[in-house]
Amino acid sequence: MAVLKPFRGLRPPREIAKELACLPYDVMNAEEASAMADGKETSLLHITRAEIDLPSDTDNHSDAVYEKSVDNFALWQKNGWLLQDETPSFYIYAQTMAGRTQYGIVGCASVDDYLNGIIKKHELTRPDKEQDRMVHIRTNNANIEPVFFTYPSVKEIDAIVKKIVRKEKPEYDFKAEDGFGHHFWVVRNPETNRQIEKLFAEKVPFTYVADGHHRTAAAALVGKEKRENNPKHNGTEEYNFFLAVHFPADQLRIIDYNRTIKDLNGLSNEEFIAKLDAGFEIRDKGTRIYKPRRLHNFSMYLDGRWYSLTAKKGTFDDNDPIGILDVTILTSQILAPVLDIQDLRRSKRIDFIGGIRGLGELKKRVDSGDMKVAFALYPVSMDQLITIADSGNIMPPKSTWFEPKLRSGLVIHLLD
Repeated sequence: MAVLKPFRGLRPPREIAKELACLPYDVMNAEEASAMADGKETSLLHITRAEIDLPSDTDNHSDAVYEKSVDNFALWQKNGWLLQDETPSFYIYAQTMAGRTQYGIVGCASVDDYLNGIIKKHELTRPDKEQDRMVHIRTNNANIEPVFFTYPSVKEIDAIVKKIVRKEKPEYDFKAEDGFGHHFWVVRNPETNRQIEKLFAEKVPFTYVADGHHRTAAAALVGKEKRENNPKHNGTEEYNFFLAVHFPADQLRIIDYNRTIKDLNGLSNEEFIAKLDAGFEIRDKGTRIYKPRRLHNFSMYLDGRWYSLTAKKGTFDDNDPIGILDVTILTSQILAPVLDIQDLRRSKRIDFIGGIRGLGELKKRVDSGDMKVAFALYPVSMDQLITIADSGNIMPPKSTWFEPKLRSGLVIHLLD
């Protein structure tokens, strides 16, 4: 069963929470981070992307960046911009997008649960990205940013959360620049905290990494590293746990993750479309944007026109949790055999566009001449994600996009 424990969070005073909170470090580059932090003295980006406070030619992974992050983290605490709660608590973090709100429980997941497979993943991680976040966690001795987890909903946990948000005033309540709402409660009642911890231990067999696989791996590996270096280790130390927001799976929706391609591998438009006929039923939809209607239906934009592509029987395997995915079908039927894109992680001929940006972004990229063709996919479902994680399989690269992104800085977990 899953371990989730309360902790003494390090948090901003209410009046600066909106300015301090920021998007995760990995959804922006240094230039974008600098623009986002412009005019915001207390923005957490000065800690998560500390290169913005150094010369523009500074290597993002240099010692100077990590040292600046540590200096800023200490300064934020000295200035009272981050203050630690006196008692261990869980926290409720809700996000609102397009009139729909999802409610997560913020607590500390277990390093052992990650190492033993109680926390399940669906993506591969890259050692270089793990190492970057490990250095950031190790040098700051804190989980500065939370990871995004999900779990099969439990009605008793749902009832506790519902009661808190109905009866208590949120600690933070603001709308970010992107229009998404963020609402945050501190669970102050000791008995309620005990109930939440007990319910996870009794009724949540597994949890799942939804977003933040590299941060999760880094946090668990730093915890493992610290226990191995501590001759007095007893298993209760804070480094045995890491910061995660747990959302019930039935409240989450995955957004489509689309593809744009630079060229047609030497084919003319006509030759390319003719090759697609072997695996797809093709319908010309004209100049109006066409969005996929269902699983195994794709949208393609080429030379100013939209097409509906529906995978024919025999191009996918309903009994294979990976083979049934539309990202797999697109790769096996078009990207690899027709366009000769064999390695999605390394190819420079393909780019990935989160569905939050809309299909208009695909049209823009192709019309500009930057890309030749674009494909929009029907979103992966939460059931598919959980089935794949349960089976021990790994999704193809860039399969899922979650929105809204968690705001970093609403609460931080110290490892001492």
